[in-house]
Order: sequence, then C-alpha cells, then structure tokens
Amino acid sequence: MTPPGLGDNRDKPAYRASGRGENRDKPAYRASGEGPDDRAVCVIGLGLIGGSLLRAAVRAGRTAWGSAASAADAEAASADGFDVTTTVDDALTRAADADALVVLAVPLPAADGVLRRVRRHAPTCRLTDVVSVKAPMAEVVARLAPQARYVGGHPMAGASRSGWAAGRADLFEGAAWVVAADEGLDLEVWADVAALALATGAAVVPAAIDEHDAAVARISHLPHVMAAVLAAVGSAGGPLALSLAAGSFRDGTRVAGSPAELVTAMCEGNRGALLGAVDDALGRLGAARGSLASTGGLAATIGAGHQARLTLDEHTPPQAIADLSVPDPLAKLRELGRAGGRVVGLQTAHDGLRPS
Repeated sequence: MTPPGLGDNRDKPAYRASGRGENRDKPAYRASGEGPDDRAVCVIGLGLIGGSLLRAAVRAGRTAWGSAASAADAEAASADGFDVTTTVDDALTRAADADALVVLAVPLPAADGVLRRVRRHAPTCRLTDVVSVKAPMAEVVARLAPQARYVGGHPMAGASRSGWAAGRADLFEGAAWVVAADEGLDLEVWADVAALALATGAAVVPAAIDEHDAAVARISHLPHVMAAVLAAVGSAGGPLALSLAAGSFRDGTRVAGSPAELVTAMCEGNRGALLGAVDDALGRLGAARGSLASTGGLAATIGAGHQARLTLDEHTPPQAIADLSVPDPLAKLRELGRAGGRVVGLQTAHDGLRPS
C-alpha cells in the first residue's frame, strides 16, 4: 500500500518519496550549522543495544559518551577507546550542560532508578530510549521525569548475546527504528531522535506508542514466547530428539538463547498487547489441532503460514523524507507508519536541514 501523499504533494504531506536511488548510502540530509545531525549523545546503559549505539554514534562523528552499571563493561569500553563512566550522575550532568540527547538503554525494570537520576541531574533534557515497549515507558517518564523532553524510540535490532562485548557499530544498519509520533511530542526532539537513528544506518518508522506495542507483541514478543515453548517441547523429547535437531528447530528456537531476565522483562512489560497475540496464536494452534485430530489435515494452517511468510519476503517498505515544517506533521507521519513506510531523511526549515 502506498502511504497517502507519497508522490502527490498537492496537499503538502509531512513526507515525500525519497528518490534516493543509487545515492541511498549517502545521508538524506545535511546541516548548515548546528542541528539534530550533530547533537551530542549520552547513552545510559552499555549492553548490546546501548554499546552498539555508542559505537555507531562515534562512528557517525558525534560527540558521545556513556555510563555502564557494570564495572567490567565500563572498563572494556574505556579500553576500546570510548568515553565511559560507571557514574550515571556524572554522565547526566554532562548531558545537561551540553544539551545532549540522553538515550536510556536499560531494561524497563531499571528505568525507575535511572529516571529519578534524570529528574535530579538533567530534568529538562532531551530524552529518548531503546526499550522495546513504549506505553509503560512513557508512563514512567511522565511520572518520574515529567519535565524531560521525551520522545520514545525502539530500534528493531538485536542478538542473542548481551553486554558490551556483544555490541557492534553496524548493528542498526538497514534496521527499522521506531520513533514515537503521538500528538503533543516535541518536534525538535523528534528530529533529534530520528537524525540519530538515521546516522546509525537505520530507517525511521513513525508510530503511535499503542500501535507500536500491539505490533511488536506479534512480531517480537510472541516469537520469544513461542521459541521458549518450542525449545521446552523439543527438550522434553529427550536425547534422541535433541541429537536430531537441525535447522528448523535451531532457527525456531534461536531467540530462546537470549538472557531470560531480559526477555521476561520485555514480554511482561507488554502484557496487555501480548495477551491478545497469544490468544490469536492459541486459536490458530487450536484450529490446527482440531483439524489434525479429526481429518488428519494441516493444509489450511501450513498454507496460511506459507503465504504470510511470502508476504513478508515480498514486502518493500515505501521510503520517504519527512518534512516537519508542515501543519500537523505527526498525524501525517503516523499515516506513513501505519502504511508500512519508513523515513530515510529529514527536511525541515528549522536548523537549516535540507535534502541532499
């Protein structure tokens, strides 16, 4: 489906087709003077995502520093040449002084403690996060750091390993990076978050936080639950079953190797939306069981899944350049996200940004 307004600027939508063609490896925007593409970045939490983000920001030419709760991760990052401390307070104070974009890269259960420090040391900072569930995160920010200029984010990238050593600068290249697009958000900070995502090589997907949570329940959180169930069922088959496990089982259970405490926090944090996705899966499994028991047939279940996978493989997200200077840009950006589109560049009058 083509997002409304793409290729038709009569109503001046908040985005236009990118037309980047063979220049897709070049930045979709440049700055004349300071702007979101050169804002300093402070990353709180240097596990897989936070550590990769710090690496990617530095590679993109940003001034960037971070803090790690783990002394071992902090020492390893420092040894690799990055500006890292174990003191969150110092990192946040520096961010307040530099008007940096603060990125919370900690699990949802740890957000309370960090946000109390944000309120104390950088109460009005530009703030985003990489937590995989957005509505609960927005609620805790509103409660504990209400003056922060917060725009939520979620890069759709990861690996089964964790910690600083697992990170890499190219983790986000080609990935979708959700940036919240609800009404009332600070457009200046939205541009900061989007520009950082683009600088890492990701493409921006604008979305309302409730729509994001419903979507990731189906394509991220449910797969973790299903992988856990599948791994347990396979293991229950004993040594023979495990000795025969090949590609389909290993692929289907890959994410079950992720740290259990992180997966638990992620899935439980999106409880409401995940329940709906689990119910859908149970209904389909129930139908498959009923058909298998009564007629021995699984054609409907297998066929529907095969077609769904082909649809995924054939999906090409429309690319667009966002113009934040038009009236009601967030509503138009949400339309783009719902249509499966991705922002690959920014065009705004503010900060001198123009398409390349």
